[in-house]
Amino acid sequence: MVTVDATQVPKDAPENCPGVESDQAGKASACAGCPNQQDCATAPKGPDPDIAVITQRLANVRRKILVLSGKGGVGKSTFSANLAFALASTGQNDTLATTSDEGNDDLDGPQVGLVDIDICGPSIPKIMGLEKEQIHQSSTGWSPVYVQDNLGVMSIGFMLPDADAAVIWRGPKKNGMIKQFLRDVDWSDLDYLLVDTPPGTSDEHLSIAQYLKPSGIDGAIIVTTPQEIALQDVRKEINFCHKVKIPILGVVENMSGFVCPNCRGESQIFAPTSGGGIEMAKQMGVPYLGSVPLDPRIGQSCDRGVCFMEEFPDSPSTIAFKTIVGKIRQQLP
Repeated sequence: MVTVDATQVPKDAPENCPGVESDQAGKASACAGCPNQQDCATAPKGPDPDIAVITQRLANVRRKILVLSGKGGVGKSTFSANLAFALASTGQNDTLATTSDEGNDDLDGPQVGLVDIDICGPSIPKIMGLEKEQIHQSSTGWSPVYVQDNLGVMSIGFMLPDADAAVIWRGPKKNGMIKQFLRDVDWSDLDYLLVDTPPGTSDEHLSIAQYLKPSGIDGAIIVTTPQEIALQDVRKEINFCHKVKIPILGVVENMSGFVCPNCRGESQIFAPTSGGGIEMAKQMGVPYLGSVPLDPRIGQSCDRGVCFMEEFPDSPSTIAFKTIVGKIRQQLP
């Protein structure tokens, strides 16, 4: 059996695929009947020259974190946005501040970038309050759209003619856009680069793993909800990370119970029939970062494009989220 890097194998490739960079790509016996045979046979061989450019572009990015989930609708983009807000606020009288804060001695906090690679469903601009913003180009490349001085965002949502425009692209075009977000954006010096991904383990995930691998991925955060129907897909995402050698920082169980905004009482909505995220993390041998209860004001904050944790600092969801962010920071040197 031919052993190949999973980042080099098309998602619909046959068993024993030699990989798109192999000299046998499109020519091996395993390629017979594969829909990618002609493309693989005629494509340029060898390493992608743009990966070296990406590695150089991201040389001053200290940490790269992927936010993943095999299941859609678990609050992945909401988590990514609030994680970006939380990391960027560290040092501004925030409870997460430490005495050794990323080498940043000023009160501006760490420099944080958030890139949205959910090409067909870009929700980050709305959640971050940047819905009508546009990308600007300078002599050094595309400039991220800034929420504040130390928090920049990049998304295809900034390039669409309107918020309702559909992106109807095949894999290669989506992969090309992801490459541009890494190669052509002037991220400058960053303490954290967060990558919000779409559901699944397909094109976008293989591309981001391939493009970031030489410069290093510090880890992935896996987001789930308590019910078994979500956990089934999340287990696939964990196995994906193992196969492509992405370290897992931990599992976050989102929508873990319901918080009444009036009495602050909690109740279960999605019953964890198989033990929920904590039991799944234990079974699969990955860290468990914590549970974030569902507060209806989180959705309201996302619709308004404001930071939930700043709007409602006393919410049990805010307290849980800050605890999780503290654990993430402790794992990263």
